[in-house]
Amino acid sequence: MNEFTIEIFNPKIVSQAKGGYMAKKRSLIYVIDDDASVRKAFERLLRSASLDAETFLSAEEFLSNPRQKENACIIIDIRMCSLSGFLLSERLASEGIRIPMIAISAHDDEETREHAKKLGAVSFFRKPVDDQALLDAIWWAISGGKEKSIISR
Repeated sequence: MNEFTIEIFNPKIVSQAKGGYMAKKRSLIYVIDDDASVRKAFERLLRSASLDAETFLSAEEFLSNPRQKENACIIIDIRMCSLSGFLLSERLASEGIRIPMIAISAHDDEETREHAKKLGAVSFFRKPVDDQALLDAIWWAISGGKEKSIISR
């Protein structure tokens, strides 16, 4: 019997475990943005890439719901009227929750990029966001990327 390994980076694929196979936990991407059209567009993009998505109008709404802590990622507009991405990051850290964040904003200036870095974002994108670049950043974040943050310009 021939042995072979297939490595496909997809959360739906099963992984080989000692003594058999086990299903991997599905990836879940949280989208937090006060713009309904952005939430809907990201949700469609994520589903087209076989990623589960949950969308929220605000950080407060996100915090009031149960969350998956592993194999998850947060996409957040860091310039919303409500609780900021920075305060959300601090709140999650105080609860011992470390979910990678990708910051997005319609504003691309030094102050906003610096804010994204302080937030601890693994990536920063200016709206409108390049779909493939965002998906690459998400896959990198949920795979536990060990490299330094990617701050896109």
